[in-house]
Amino acid sequence: MKKHNFSAGPCILPQEVFQKSAEAILDFNGIGLSLLEISHRSKDFVPVMDEARAIVKRLMKLGDEYEVLFLGGGASLQFAMVPLNLMKSENGKAAYLDTGTWAAGAIKEAKKLGTVDIVSSSKEDQYSYIPKDYKVGSDYDYFHCTSNNTIYGTQMHEFPEVDTVMVCDMSSDIFSNARDYSKFDLMYAGAQKNMGPAGVTVVVVKKEILGKTGRDIFSMLDYQKHIEKESMYNTPPVFPVYATLLTLQHLENNGGIEAAEQRNIAKAKLIYDEIDRNPLFVGFAKKEDRSFMNVSFKILDENKKEAFDNAWKAAGISGLNGHRSLGGYRASLYNALNIESVQVLVDVMKSIS
Repeated sequence: MKKHNFSAGPCILPQEVFQKSAEAILDFNGIGLSLLEISHRSKDFVPVMDEARAIVKRLMKLGDEYEVLFLGGGASLQFAMVPLNLMKSENGKAAYLDTGTWAAGAIKEAKKLGTVDIVSSSKEDQYSYIPKDYKVGSDYDYFHCTSNNTIYGTQMHEFPEVDTVMVCDMSSDIFSNARDYSKFDLMYAGAQKNMGPAGVTVVVVKKEILGKTGRDIFSMLDYQKHIEKESMYNTPPVFPVYATLLTLQHLENNGGIEAAEQRNIAKAKLIYDEIDRNPLFVGFAKKEDRSFMNVSFKILDENKKEAFDNAWKAAGISGLNGHRSLGGYRASLYNALNIESVQVLVDVMKSIS
């Protein structure tokens, strides 16, 4: 039976990425060695890293003023690296938008290095919406936001105009919509949400914002050190980088971000229309802030929950359970998920109503 993977991460990937990745583990490019055992500085892997960095900028339509890094530690390490590299060592101050669990995690880490002002928060309403109508002035070293919130199913569809450096955690919706990436000075994303396997984090940074904190930064946590060594200051996570490259090549060869956005909008509309039509289900997020990547919803009649659970499992659906902190259900609609899988879920929802 075909499986329909709605997991929030690690995520679904294109089938050809699995195939090519598997081939590379057995024999990389016909050299008789596995990708897992060759040197990261070999003539076989260096082009992989170079193209992975280049394709990110092509897809985002960014110029040479930006650098792309592939780092370890997950997006959570960026919660510390961002303030270390951007917050002044004396009287440092940053503005943060609190929209969910991961935004709160970033705030917690930044507070260890300076003053953090939460310019707005939706915490009191269980993060069910994206705050608006806040101001971010030039007295901050940077402003940090999270573009998509996987647990609560909210997404920033517009971004504020700020008078300082703009930083965004795009872990769960990067490359999914055709936003103006040049609006941001630093973007980061854990690969496992929408573009590759767990184990690598992409950082895209405008070079001119670095080196201004007055801090003596640990080398492994210094963006400039990683830029100087072209993401090879230490041994990079070669397999996740390669799988991410394959995923981004697949995206580029299938219409790029613009085409992916249209597919993602269609998938989201299909399931949200059923949630709004069917009195058995209710969405969690406010309608104007609904995510195109993560659809969080609940069943209103607990007496029908068992029947619904049995039905979606029998249909080959996987990864639909909601996050433990929120409950209910969560359908993640990442780039590689086909609309046919969404239709299977919608048909199951209709059958229970």
